[in-house]
Amino acid sequence: MNKTALITGATSGIGEATAYEFAKQGINLVLCGRRLERLNTIQKALERLTNVHILNFDVRDKDQAFKAIASLPDKFKTIDILINNAGNAHGLDPIESGHVDDWDAMMDINVKGLLYVSKAVIPQMTARRSGHIINIGSSAGKEVYPKGNVYCASKHAVLAITEGMRIDLNAYGIKVGAINPGLVETEFSKVRFKGGTEANAVYTGFKALQAKDVAEVIYFAVSRPPHVNIADVLMFCTAQANSTLVNKSK
Repeated sequence: MNKTALITGATSGIGEATAYEFAKQGINLVLCGRRLERLNTIQKALERLTNVHILNFDVRDKDQAFKAIASLPDKFKTIDILINNAGNAHGLDPIESGHVDDWDAMMDINVKGLLYVSKAVIPQMTARRSGHIINIGSSAGKEVYPKGNVYCASKHAVLAITEGMRIDLNAYGIKVGAINPGLVETEFSKVRFKGGTEANAVYTGFKALQAKDVAEVIYFAVSRPPHVNIADVLMFCTAQANSTLVNKSK
């Protein structure tokens, strides 16, 4: 029987690329996102490869999250793989001039949203004593960089939650891991800088990771044999050495 994966933030970037990678491998998909039109488009594109169900909700709303996942039809109800990918960054400001609304958005999606979706899925995994959870973190969860304060805090939290999940779910045979990319050329910076000129400059002068690169690593992690768990991966493009050092062409 084919496995079923639930992917949050599936309408763009790493989430969308992971949906395509999984579909190629015949994994059934439950794709979650806020943008219904994009969900419909991706569903139509991938249904020729695998079975696809879409859930249109905002992970920040726990009632929406629980209700959406509870509504899954029988064919998609058993979630074998959970990819907690939904996340965002807003602004790049020193702590003294940061915006509270930006802080709320990052903590609500990156931390609380991940917890809500996990809470809705984990009980079925513990009942079956099987399952695999991959949380998409960031190199910002490994080190704090100037003006990254709250975003870095949210991604440090993702790593702490991942480690806590792995400990607590170990007795049930459930695999838990984190994939932590550095600079990935997606809509991420457009959201962070609200589409300004700063967003265009982020990926110039070097070859950043592409969403497909991360998706391939995610698939590698979930396709290991039963006795192997990829617990933690930090990945950069070749030009990036850490969160602040990137070798850009002049």
